[in-house]
Amino acid sequence: MNLEILTPDKKVFEGEVTAVTVPGTLGSFQILKDHAPIISTLEDGEVIIKAGKTDEQRFFIKGGVVEAIHNKIVVLAEGIA
Repeated sequence: MNLEILTPDKKVFEGEVTAVTVPGTLGSFQILKDHAPIISTLEDGEVIIKAGKTDEQRFFIKGGVVEAIHNKIVVLAEGIA
């Protein structure tokens, strides 16, 4: 899957990932390969990116929106803490 994390100022992350956990408005949820298309609002919280079995990165975002369709995930964050 391809993930992009964007803020109004810059592109924070772009790359191939195996899983992404985002802080949804109704609770955190994980997006995996072949996830059903989704658009969701995001709260302040941690985005956890997994690439492979052991590689993990974390970003703390200040709200935003996530869209996932056809194994392409875009996180539009209001900011990064």
